[in-house]
Amino acid sequence: MSIKMTINPNTSWPGGRLSRSHGFTLLEALIGFMILSIGMLGIASLQAISLKAGKTSVYGSVAIMKVDELFESMRANPTALAAYAAAGAGPGSDNNCTGTNSCTPTQLAEEDVYWWKKSMQAGMPASVTTAVALTPAVAPSKMATVTITVGWKERSKTATGSVDKTYSTTTSICTAVPC
Repeated sequence: MSIKMTINPNTSWPGGRLSRSHGFTLLEALIGFMILSIGMLGIASLQAISLKAGKTSVYGSVAIMKVDELFESMRANPTALAAYAAAGAGPGSDNNCTGTNSCTPTQLAEEDVYWWKKSMQAGMPASVTTAVALTPAVAPSKMATVTITVGWKERSKTATGSVDKTYSTTTSICTAVPC
């Protein structure tokens, strides 16, 4: 026994009218999902790029603050500018110039550079390099010129490998009072 059934497209069903476009809504949903997926991939890519750019700005800010910190130490101990430049070429030394221990200006300069480099390593990539250059004052001027350069390597945003970044600044420091 076979039953033959005819469906009238104008017949009302509980879910609404029966349409001749079976599966069309599924196709629309799949296309919409594909467009949404492409958009989400774009957002993820943008997030990765912004994280890299954020890291670059953090390293630049740390370099600026640390260089300013050493300049201020030099201004507080201007008679030992040559010792700062010499210690800047090496690691410096921990002379324990705190509390009741008294140090010479040269020992204080070496310790300032030692702790400056330690704090620089804490806030910068492991590849950080530093250099301190001094141009002594030429009479009758009492202003010496000091240049501090900080360099580091960062991951490249466009190619494989790394990119060299550098922050360098120069200032004049008075070596005698009155200046």
